Amino acid sequence: MARPVYIIDGARTPFLKAQGGPGPFTPVDLAVQAGRPLLARQPFAPGAFDQVILGCVNVIADEMNPARVAALRLGMGERMVAFTVQINCGSGMQSIDTAYRYIEAGKADMILAGGAEALSYAPLVFPQSGVRWFAKFAGARDSLTRIAAFLKARPSYFKPIIGLERGLTDPITDLNMGQTAEVVAHLMGVTREQADAYSVESHRRLAYAQEHGYLKGEVETAFARDGKFYDHDDGVRPDSSVDKLARLKPAFERPWGQVTPGNSSQITDGACWTILASEDAVNKYGLKPKAIIVDSQWAGLDPAIMGFGPVLSSTELLKRNKLSLQDIDTWEINEAFASQLLGCLAAWNDDKFCREVLGLDGAAGAIDQTKLNVDGGAISLGHPVGTSGNRIVLHLVNAMKRLGTKRGIATECIGGGLGGAMLIETV
Repeated sequence: MARPVYIIDGARTPFLKAQGGPGPFTPVDLAVQAGRPLLARQPFAPGAFDQVILGCVNVIADEMNPARVAALRLGMGERMVAFTVQINCGSGMQSIDTAYRYIEAGKADMILAGGAEALSYAPLVFPQSGVRWFAKFAGARDSLTRIAAFLKARPSYFKPIIGLERGLTDPITDLNMGQTAEVVAHLMGVTREQADAYSVESHRRLAYAQEHGYLKGEVETAFARDGKFYDHDDGVRPDSSVDKLARLKPAFERPWGQVTPGNSSQITDGACWTILASEDAVNKYGLKPKAIIVDSQWAGLDPAIMGFGPVLSSTELLKRNKLSLQDIDTWEINEAFASQLLGCLAAWNDDKFCREVLGLDGAAGAIDQTKLNVDGGAISLGHPVGTSGNRIVLHLVNAMKRLGTKRGIATECIGGGLGGAMLIETV
């Protein structure tokens, strides 16, 4: 018999915009900043967990297996098993899903699952031609050979490539993530005006949530080594407007493209943790669960249209649980790009797409946007890739508790042609 798995608590750092150079925190720094206040308010010792699982995509050289490094820095003990998972944008949700499956199967009782990403630490890399030259130069065994190798150097060998740019380009289709969003927008007829209007609303909702304290207890202040502190998501633009966004040029497909810096998720640094527990752990420590994980689903599709990932994964989840779109009270769909998210909504409302792609009898229908990303999303607060899947699950739970809703889905598209979805019910 599968055991119930509860979401107990969680916390994250503020999401901080990358500023063109390494930020104040590495991925592990961020994980520690989010983890310390979270663990400090629990009625059990940090070493009480069975495992630590952390999603991280851009692991830096000084922090191999950041899950283990973070666990040790959080005082969880040398015996704590900790490992890192990577499934691009789904990494933070994958950590929760892996923990969910361990606890459900009876192999663990309490797991700390998270995501951490410092995109400002994405490396600069040399061209392969430069790497080969360095190898020959380093392998030269005498002065004459070394001089000969040196004279073959070319300026292009030393021109660095932004690693993040290559990391956000699909190696199969050679399309970057913004271009895949353009494909989705074209297929579903999403306009630039619609994308810009959605983005303005995302900023408005996050600003409102910050002003009214909706993120209190979820967002914890992060303290840097230089004494500075960060207490809010700093990418929000409360004064954003459709007129202002309309002035921006398309980022990828000029002059007619829909995707601009203003209607895309922001490049940010941030971390998030979620505590999962079995019923035995709940009873042992007197915990108060916020929600129960009902089910999860992953889906694969053509990388060129990876933006449809939420549609495929969520639909399979709904089918298996005999639910419709309208049965879901609250949605968190990661805002990779406004045009991509709006393309998903259009796909569910398209009879042909639902019949031919999803295997439904007709259009699934429309999602009421008052139930979707109620406090904004990645367009306004940012998308630290390995973290976002964890954040949307945690925030979905917190939003449902605040709103008094029962059933919710957190879902996201994933670079490489994947999608992930998780069905949650409050308790």
